[in-house]
Amino acid sequence: MRRTPHVGLYAMVILAFDTCFDACSVCVARVQEGGVEVQASASERFATGHAERLVPMIAEVMERAGATLENRDCIAVTTGPGTFTGTRIGVAAARGFALATGCKIVSATSLAVMARIAAERLEEPGSAGELAIAMDARRGEVYVQLFSADGREIKSPVLLRSVEDAAGMGNGGAIAFAGSGAAAVAEVAQKAGRHAAAHLPELLPDATALALMAMSLPPVEGALTPFYLRPPDAKPQSAKTIARA
Repeated sequence: MRRTPHVGLYAMVILAFDTCFDACSVCVARVQEGGVEVQASASERFATGHAERLVPMIAEVMERAGATLENRDCIAVTTGPGTFTGTRIGVAAARGFALATGCKIVSATSLAVMARIAAERLEEPGSAGELAIAMDARRGEVYVQLFSADGREIKSPVLLRSVEDAAGMGNGGAIAFAGSGAAAVAEVAQKAGRHAAAHLPELLPDATALALMAMSLPPVEGALTPFYLRPPDAKPQSAKTIARA
């Protein structure tokens, strides 16, 4: 089972889940002396159906871990960016479970979770001075966030940028881009003379990585809210409604 050193022991059992992009993942982990140990996890890829699949997947993973909602001490969730519906579903579930159980909530951006995964998968993450997660946001834009090469130090907020602007992020030195928008961004950076490489086009957040990060994340203060960088495409048809008196 995977372990990671923890900082601070404010939680003993962690339920982590992600629904931000085209996947749904759940992990139950336990804080033990020496680190966080994964008890059970599951991940499935699909573009729609997060609302129908998330709660059953949580039940399945908790059963395999021998856990119940009553003995959860910490809920960890990604808050975006991602699809509007998927992000909202994950946040709503975390709020509901926390309200029912009194658990603390911790959260991370979907891109911060992907940075940890990318740094672990890349053979030589230190060969690039910086790591940027770039996810295709369509319309010639990407969701992008800059990190240290090991994926642990956050060096920028999450941004919605054009491919051209994203290619210039960081200190101008060697950089590794990862994610569904990485190839387009790296190509522009290379044409500008920068040492840039694209990796992991199928990269998505995963609840196991989030669970291993959870003990280093501060508890959410106040209401947990989804992190959107763009308004939803679907809008009410106000022109066809009857005005209120």
